Amino acid sequence: MRRFTRTRLTRILVAATLTTAAVAGTAGWASGTTQLPVIGPPAGTAAWRAAGLPEPEAMTPVQTARYFAGLGERRRQELASAHPGVVGNLDGAPIALRYAANARTAGARFAGQQVLAYDPRGRGQAVLVYGDLARARHVAVVVPGADVDAGNLGRLVRKATALRGATGDRTAVVAWAGYTTPLGVGLDAAGGDLAAAGADRLVRFTEGLRAVGAAEPALFCHSYGSVVCGLAAHRVRAEDIVAVASPGMRARSAAELNTTARVWAAKDPTDWIGLVPHVEFAGLGHGPDPAGPGFGARRVPAGDARGHDGYFTPGTASLHAFAAIAEGEAR
Repeated sequence: MRRFTRTRLTRILVAATLTTAAVAGTAGWASGTTQLPVIGPPAGTAAWRAAGLPEPEAMTPVQTARYFAGLGERRRQELASAHPGVVGNLDGAPIALRYAANARTAGARFAGQQVLAYDPRGRGQAVLVYGDLARARHVAVVVPGADVDAGNLGRLVRKATALRGATGDRTAVVAWAGYTTPLGVGLDAAGGDLAAAGADRLVRFTEGLRAVGAAEPALFCHSYGSVVCGLAAHRVRAEDIVAVASPGMRARSAAELNTTARVWAAKDPTDWIGLVPHVEFAGLGHGPDPAGPGFGARRVPAGDARGHDGYFTPGTASLHAFAAIAEGEAR
C-alpha cells in the first residue's frame, strides 16, 4: 500500500476542499487535467536562427523594437512573410507587422480580427485586439482564467468587447489568451505553476506595449487570471490591476504585491468563488481574498453582477466601474 507523507496528505486535502467548493458553486462536476505550460521561443524559431537572425529570447522588447526600427519596410515585410510564427509573437515588433504575420499563421481561424499573437502549440494561445492599440489614449488588457485557449475564446472576447463598448469604443481592449490556463478545477487551478509561467509572459507583453509606444494598460484579471496578475504585479507595466472573481493573488495584501499600479477587487455575492477557501498551504491555494476588507484593494461595486462570469455584463455597476478604471477616471 502506498504511504503518504503528512505534506502530501495535506496537499490532497487542500486540493479536495478547493475542488469541492468549486463543484458545489457550479452545481456540477468540473474535472481538471494537468497542463504543461507552453514556454520558450515562438514556433518557427529554428528556421529564424538558421537564417542568422537574432535570438528571440535574448532580445528584450525594447531591443526588438530597435531591431525592427533599423530595418527598411521591405525587409520587415520579408521577415514577416518568411518567419510569420516568430515575427507575429515578438513583443516589441511593430503592431501592424505582427497583425500581418499572424494573419498568415492563423489563416481563416480569426479572419478579419487583429491578432497580436498566435501560437498553435499545445491547446493554442491567441491575443486579439479591439480598437487602435497604437493610437488609443487608454489600453485595457483582459487576462482570463481557466479553460481559455485559442479554440475557446468566446467568453474572453465577450468580456473584452463589452468593456470596449462601455468606454464608448475609446479604449483599445486586448483579449489576452497568452498563457496556458488550467482545465477545469483540479491541482492546476489550485496551484501556481501555470500562473507563474503566465506571469512571465504577461510581464513581457506589457513591456512590449511600452516598447512600441502604446499606452500603459489597465489589467482586468478574471478568476485564475488574477493569480497570474498577482505574481506579475511587482514587475508588470500597468496603471491599474483589477482582480475580478479572484481565488487569491498569492499575496497577503495589496501592499505585498509591491506594485505602483492601483489595485482593485470585485466579487459579487452570487459568485461561487466565495465558497473557495482563501488559504495557501504546501503550494496549493492562493491566499487571502482580494475583495476582503483586510486586503487593502479598492472595492469595485458588483452587487448586481450574477455568478462567476457576470461582471462584464452590459448595464452592471461592475462593468460601468471597469470602464471608468480603463479610461483613467476612477481613483
